Amino acid sequence: MNFYIISLIGSPLEPFTYHSLQTINIGTKVSVNVKSRVTNGVVISSCAKPEFKTNEVLEVTDEYYSSKQMQLAKFISTYYICSFGDAIGIMLAFKKNFKSVDIKQDIESTISLSKQQQDALIFLQQYKVSLLFGDTGSGKTEIYMKYFEQMISLKKRSMFLMPEISLTPQMDIRLKKHFGNKVVMWHSKLTPKQKKTNLEAIYNGDAYIIAGPRSALFLPIKDLGLIVVDEEHDDSYKSSSRPRYNAKDIAIYMGKIYDIPVVLGSATPSLNSYVKFPNIRLKGGFFSSNKSFIYEPSVESLSPLIIQNLKNIVEKKEQAIVFIPTRANFKNLICADCGYDFKCSFCSIGMSVHQNTRAMKCHYCNFTQAIAKTCPECSSGHLVTSRLGTAEALKEINEKLPNARVEQFDRDVITTSAKLKKALKRFNDNEVDILVGTQMLSKGHDYHGVTLAVVLGLDNMLCMSDYRAKEKALSLLIQVSGRSGRKKDATVLVQSFNEKFFTTYIDNYEKFLQVEQEYRQGLYPPFKKLCRILFAHKNGLKAQEEMQIMREKLSLFKDIEIVGFGECAIKKVANKYRFEILLRSDKSTSLIQAINFSMVKLAEVDMDPIEFI
Repeated sequence: MNFYIISLIGSPLEPFTYHSLQTINIGTKVSVNVKSRVTNGVVISSCAKPEFKTNEVLEVTDEYYSSKQMQLAKFISTYYICSFGDAIGIMLAFKKNFKSVDIKQDIESTISLSKQQQDALIFLQQYKVSLLFGDTGSGKTEIYMKYFEQMISLKKRSMFLMPEISLTPQMDIRLKKHFGNKVVMWHSKLTPKQKKTNLEAIYNGDAYIIAGPRSALFLPIKDLGLIVVDEEHDDSYKSSSRPRYNAKDIAIYMGKIYDIPVVLGSATPSLNSYVKFPNIRLKGGFFSSNKSFIYEPSVESLSPLIIQNLKNIVEKKEQAIVFIPTRANFKNLICADCGYDFKCSFCSIGMSVHQNTRAMKCHYCNFTQAIAKTCPECSSGHLVTSRLGTAEALKEINEKLPNARVEQFDRDVITTSAKLKKALKRFNDNEVDILVGTQMLSKGHDYHGVTLAVVLGLDNMLCMSDYRAKEKALSLLIQVSGRSGRKKDATVLVQSFNEKFFTTYIDNYEKFLQVEQEYRQGLYPPFKKLCRILFAHKNGLKAQEEMQIMREKLSLFKDIEIVGFGECAIKKVANKYRFEILLRSDKSTSLIQAINFSMVKLAEVDMDPIEFI
């Protein structure tokens, strides 16, 4: 009889011991019983016969996790402080019965790099981890593709990571035009049939380049030779649920254990990457057009200046994009007489007003109710809205510019890959004059004829209680403005009271990064490590009590600093009251040691947090 320690895949529980007559290899995926329920597990080690009674392994499958996947899962569970089962649960296993074909060196090289691009590629090839700091339109994608070609010549496969919403049809077309069916896209918008087909191409080795968001990083890829993380500054690389990993950091760690190069790329790189890794600056672009910036000191609204500029664009038969950070019609509904704020019944956050569905919706828990007609506190019918949203902007532009062809471009409307593809095609075929959207507008999409970009809501971003507020606001403005002026001269109209800040750095992001370093020294990443610990429970006193117990334990450790503790900025989400502790230290090992010692049942650990609400 053989005995094995088995971790339950996707479970927060500690591993269990099982027995089997078969000899099972480490990493093998198996089926086991847990309280009369059949579930999947992975063998993490063999062991001696225990003193207690064990259940038998029900089935030994033909799937397995490689030794490198097991090593990676162990790192994730240790660093992000979660169970091994949670860590291995984000990975897809290999299959024993698939015979992988060798890479054929049959890709004809048609990519021609400029001297500057060639120098950048040579620089990237010299380092295990490097940063390609390239302006919008400077040709970063051509450099990646040339690097992919070189990997194929070495019979190696490449991983191309992009933010989820950046999986644009243009990038798909661009890669497949050169590499054909050797490119496999992997993302959440694929149908089950598409996922099965693409996974088979990965298993049998037909896929030379695998492109996708953070989930693609955990696919079972043989002969991996290169990882490229494009738009490395993007927050969507960070998972907001357990395990709360950052795919960019995991890619860098994978580079170490696979002994392969990792390239980070962005027009607005994060300060963390800029400080930590060797970088090469790729300036300028293929566009000869100029951009002029106009700043309007105004609250967030479609002002007469904005409407007039949009009108001019429509009359000239040109195109515009309008960025607004908020979906729906309005962010808040408030009683003008007593100040009552209509908040979600389950979250301490204002409801968003969606007039097309005649409903108020919480964008945190999705609770929906009919739009209120009167105030529940004073019975007044004098209700007002605040914080303009995309749907309301669309409605207002249609009313003031009836001849304009306007479309909404956000998660409320773009719900599938097909809708994204069709919306971009309509815009690039000049069937749409004005595109109104959220951050989806800024994520790598290629708009051919935009001559006006309108940006609202930057001041709200600058005022956020986030040490990266300035970095995020400036990066967003550069990214949105970079979608304009591709073929003709363009105007960027920015609604902000902080013109001095933006004009200082809009054409010199590198200068901003250098100045920002001084502010963060000794306080924030990349010079310090942060960890946020969350406590949530339907009983607020229980959550607070757990927080206090853990805080007292953490206070015993002298090499970590408790920056703050108490209620979260949004104190209730999905009917659970939320509390937090924010920790700071010079070393992540100090944080991990202190947290493991102090752990309580309700604690949810967020290492290297990017959200503080």
